[in-house]
Amino acid sequence: MIQNISIISKTIPCNDEVLELTNQRVIYWKTQKSLILSDLHIGKSAHFQKSGIPIPKNVLTTDLERLKQLIEHFNAENLIIVGDLFHAGYNSDLDEFKNWLVQFSNLKIQLIKGNHDRFSNAIYDQFQIEVFKKDLFLNCLKFVHDFEEPSNDFFTISGHTHPGVFIKGKGRQRIKLPCFQVTNNQLILPAFSLFTGLNTRSAPKNCKNYCFTDDGIFEL
Repeated sequence: MIQNISIISKTIPCNDEVLELTNQRVIYWKTQKSLILSDLHIGKSAHFQKSGIPIPKNVLTTDLERLKQLIEHFNAENLIIVGDLFHAGYNSDLDEFKNWLVQFSNLKIQLIKGNHDRFSNAIYDQFQIEVFKKDLFLNCLKFVHDFEEPSNDFFTISGHTHPGVFIKGKGRQRIKLPCFQVTNNQLILPAFSLFTGLNTRSAPKNCKNYCFTDDGIFEL
């Protein structure tokens, strides 16, 4: 079990809504009592392990413990997962996730399918997950997995690209950090799982990068 995480947040306006960005790779939407996150890739670590690649066995356990602490901290009643909840075929990671869910009997989960979410409807039913094949509209927000050209009619929230930025220090020193990419009508989420790379090569035009560490969140 990991230690208690430090949860630091920053609010931003999105049309008529207010979203709370956190340094723990999720957004809290207070009016909906919802956590918004993307790219958990459950099953990825077990998939690599089965291929003989020495991935630590506690990768998923750590991610789920972080998520548990966030649910309890915000008293969240709903998870809006913007794609890639799962990663590959059914493996032991999914059984761990199913057992983890038992402690949240009243938690609602809404999944907008990502490119890795390829299970049959029967599997999602086992997990009591409400699935949306392409997108989900809630109030003035539109949730999709992959980047798309935004519309002025609503604020779009997506995932998929695992955004990150390089921060330059003195000399040749550089550090790579995950971030939220935000424009006037769009937000791209960082990947929730710690077992993901960071894409520092693509970003919407005129976006603000909200980077974060274990100790804070700041605009770059």
